[in-house]
Amino acid sequence: MTDRIRVLVVDDSAFNRRTITKMLEAVPGVDVIGYAMDGEEGLRKVFDLKPDLVTLDLEMPRMDGFTFLRIVMQNRPTPVIVVSARSEDENVFRALEFGAVEFVAKPSDRITPDLVNIREDLVRKVLAAARTDMGKVLRRAAGSAPAPPRREMVPEKPRRSSRPAVDGIEMVVIGASTGGPPALQTVLTGLDRSVPSAFAIAQHMPPGFTRAFAERLNRFCDLEVLEAQNGDLVLPGRVLIAPGGRNLALRRRGERVVAHILEPEPQHRYVPSVDVLFDSAGEVFGSRLLGVVLTGMGNDGARGVLAVKERGGQVIAEAEETSVVFGMPKEAIATGKVDQVLPLPEISGGILSRFGL
Repeated sequence: MTDRIRVLVVDDSAFNRRTITKMLEAVPGVDVIGYAMDGEEGLRKVFDLKPDLVTLDLEMPRMDGFTFLRIVMQNRPTPVIVVSARSEDENVFRALEFGAVEFVAKPSDRITPDLVNIREDLVRKVLAAARTDMGKVLRRAAGSAPAPPRREMVPEKPRRSSRPAVDGIEMVVIGASTGGPPALQTVLTGLDRSVPSAFAIAQHMPPGFTRAFAERLNRFCDLEVLEAQNGDLVLPGRVLIAPGGRNLALRRRGERVVAHILEPEPQHRYVPSVDVLFDSAGEVFGSRLLGVVLTGMGNDGARGVLAVKERGGQVIAEAEETSVVFGMPKEAIATGKVDQVLPLPEISGGILSRFGL
């Protein structure tokens, strides 16, 4: 790949094609080399133009985005960013399992403040995703196909383990960005409710998608997975997902610990913020906290790692060999405060080892 990023835009909406093209052509180092109105035309242009990255609508005539993804990943693996309406949020996570690298919300056909947020999100993700090692993405996609749903195999009311943690860990906080949804599924499906810990996750994600993400994880994991709301209790066997576009902090309320949802501050470039979650959890749990930093762009989580360690907690970071984007884990490791660096398939085991499981 040259220094310039060559992008193909595939979308049946003329408005979306124009809007995405205009957004990207304003970015230094990015060239939109073509567009396609459906999956069939998109496939021809992928093979003819050999783009560095594709933006893809999933709902198109003649050939849908899933068929397009399957053929591209089998024949010319190329980084793909899905452009999805919030009403199609379940499809986004299916697309990530097919090998898509990232997703952004669709532009609105109205000039709204959201359009600025979408532009920033799209540009940031294009710059990161275009450099993605597709070998890692495809290996992860092959290993993250969901098992049959486990909901019917467990009681309706969650069991709360009373087993003590060997290392005294009571809370596990996890941060992720690009490549995070399949990585989180891999980690969480390797755990069950025998783990005597609560969990909270900050996955960089726009508003409107995290509820479907939590529901999807809840179907395939033994743990109880919820999109966090103000006042939700932090309990063993429960996973709270920070709502898209907002931050999740943990606060002590009497004898209990609860979720506190915050609007992002100007300095929070990446939202939901991993730093905010880690820092707040460190204040509550101190040495009884384990932080985990997974694949992702940027340095979100590095300051949070320092906060965890200053209060006596422990930290695991994902190894470069499996990180789709080795940004967040690299910055975490660079603090010199990470206790253990593990490839993704071993992270569940690394968590379990803290409980003698």
